[in-house]
Amino acid sequence: MKRDIDLIRLLLLEAEQESAPEGLSTYSTGHQLYNLELMHDAGLIVATVHKDGGGVTRTVIIERLTWTGHDFLDATRDSKIWKKAKEHVIKPGVSWTFHTLLEFLKREIEQRLLGGGSSTP
Repeated sequence: MKRDIDLIRLLLLEAEQESAPEGLSTYSTGHQLYNLELMHDAGLIVATVHKDGGGVTRTVIIERLTWTGHDFLDATRDSKIWKKAKEHVIKPGVSWTFHTLLEFLKREIEQRLLGGGSSTP
């Protein structure tokens, strides 16, 4: 399975709002569980991961978002900034890290707050 940053964003929105955002139902339970476990590994959420005897994740119970989880969610809340991040950072075939994505999002928000528009062409 693959990390899916769009799904991660939706799962964070769900955890914050306590209701499923539009589009979340298009992902399989297995895909959601895998990405929830990645979110836990990355420190976006504090969660309890339950696995069966074979080591397969069966449930992930989110206790809360972490500071980093809230920061990421706040940075991606604006759909224009999120779209720009997907166009400039999260491109198929391009290597990127979560840190790179967060830095891009922070820069875009700073530019917007300072009234300078976008920092990218």
